[in-house]
Amino acid sequence: MADKYMQTVLTPAVLEAEQHYYGRAYPSFDHAPETDALREQEIAFIETRDSFYMATITENNWPYVQHRGGPRGFVRVLSPQQIAFADYGGNRQMISVGSISQQDRVALFMIDYPQRTRLKILGHAKVFDARENPDLVEKVLPPGGHGAKGERVFSIDILSYDWNCPKFITPRYTAEEVDKAVAPLRARIAELEAQLKSAS
Repeated sequence: MADKYMQTVLTPAVLEAEQHYYGRAYPSFDHAPETDALREQEIAFIETRDSFYMATITENNWPYVQHRGGPRGFVRVLSPQQIAFADYGGNRQMISVGSISQQDRVALFMIDYPQRTRLKILGHAKVFDARENPDLVEKVLPPGGHGAKGERVFSIDILSYDWNCPKFITPRYTAEEVDKAVAPLRARIAELEAQLKSAS
């Protein structure tokens, strides 16, 4: 765990709850740095995600969670302190965009279901209009491009992060992962069918 993450989320009310339920609380993280930079481990994990969940805070102080997806690697690591991704036309509700314009704090939840691994990220977000920032859009386009035209870019300055335990993460697989896993079986079936055909 990164110290800044724990210092940020372990508020007095949280420590009181820990004491109430478990008779102990986490130690103080008074000497945490201002931010925790991403390490190679976090960067590699982020760059191989094809989806994540992002929480923002609405103007009337309600949490709002949105799913974001794209081709593998659509979240770009611009530096150990900054990640970004292109945003495309969707339902046009603009809840995350509007919320970030008033309150820039975001929380990201990234999960690798097959490996039962999850990474939580806290950060400060900005949204850039693609029409006014074409160079930035080009910089964050996912590998291999994208079928749709980017309308905005979300840029997130990393505050900190934390890895969660794998408990209760149900392994789930994409169609691509399943195809890759069964490819040897399909090849073997085709081989056996060819042998049967030649023997008959």
